[in-house]
Amino acid sequence: MKKTLSTMLMLIIAATLVLSACGAKTNNEGAAGGNNEGAKEEEVKSDGSGKDFKIGMVTDVGGVHDKSFNQSAWEALEDLTAKTGAATKYLESKGDADMEPNLNKFVKDGYNLTWGIGFLFNDALSKVASENPEAKLAVIDSVIEAPNVASITFAENEGSFLVGVVAGLMTKSGKIGFVGGMEIPVIKKFEAGFKAGVAAVKPEIVVDVNYTGEFGKPDLGKIAAATMYDKGIDIIFHAAGATGNGVFNEAIARKNAGDDVWVIGVDKDQSLEFGDEVTLTSMMKGVEAAVFKISQDLINGTFAAGTTQELGLKDNGVGLPETNKNLPEDVLKQVEEFKQKIIDGEITVPVEPAA
Repeated sequence: MKKTLSTMLMLIIAATLVLSACGAKTNNEGAAGGNNEGAKEEEVKSDGSGKDFKIGMVTDVGGVHDKSFNQSAWEALEDLTAKTGAATKYLESKGDADMEPNLNKFVKDGYNLTWGIGFLFNDALSKVASENPEAKLAVIDSVIEAPNVASITFAENEGSFLVGVVAGLMTKSGKIGFVGGMEIPVIKKFEAGFKAGVAAVKPEIVVDVNYTGEFGKPDLGKIAAATMYDKGIDIIFHAAGATGNGVFNEAIARKNAGDDVWVIGVDKDQSLEFGDEVTLTSMMKGVEAAVFKISQDLINGTFAAGTTQELGLKDNGVGLPETNKNLPEDVLKQVEEFKQKIIDGEITVPVEPAA
């Protein structure tokens, strides 16, 4: 973990993604879904190699400020504008019904590339891609087999295995929890890997699991966390988007009351948002680097249409942050040992939770 996850992932993607063609920033501080009424737009443009390109991004229900993967994707496009002059804009989906209209708005407005961020875009983006074969689209966390779509997925189970090892080694109560958002395949991968990692070091521990059914409801995350902490659980791993912010809020309140509880963050290094006092570590995904790279490929004329790429530990597509202030050296050493075993094929991490 000498290099940051984003830096290393950029190098890997550059070497592995296949090539194909064409693609641009409006900083949308207000968000609109569905008919997009009430959207507030503030244009930020600069000269550069991408100044003739427009790239749009549609969030899932977690929103662009979810402190998770939607935010990571938008930060990538902000960086793209700063470096290339491409025009970028986001629209937020308040519900599933907003996803298709939001995607279509970018397509109809002539955007060179439109992103759908998250597994929930599978149906909407598939339909939009089929109805607009000349449009270029890209999706995170879903595989869409269409000649005009680039699909990026991650081996969340592998990274979650490593934070499961951390939880198993660091728990003092011997009780560990997992809070998921919607019970869909990609989140089940988080659960499966986490459970397997805990079992690898503490097979006697049974991980308590709670699916809230939502990605954008912090209150539900707070309730789920409170229930778990009341049971004596001292470490919770969440994979719940903005709902997981409520897990952190509850943990912070408990910390302030003197309880020794922790949260393992997801997608980003969430210690940067919630502090090292409550964030044990995070299971990071290279969403920011992937979105930047694919969008840059569009500008360069090498967009990987019709391809799917899964990024795991061997690609540095998932993993722990570069800095883990709360983890002792002996724990980090064991994490590295397990990581190498997964990369070498000595350990195969399940994608579905054990019964």
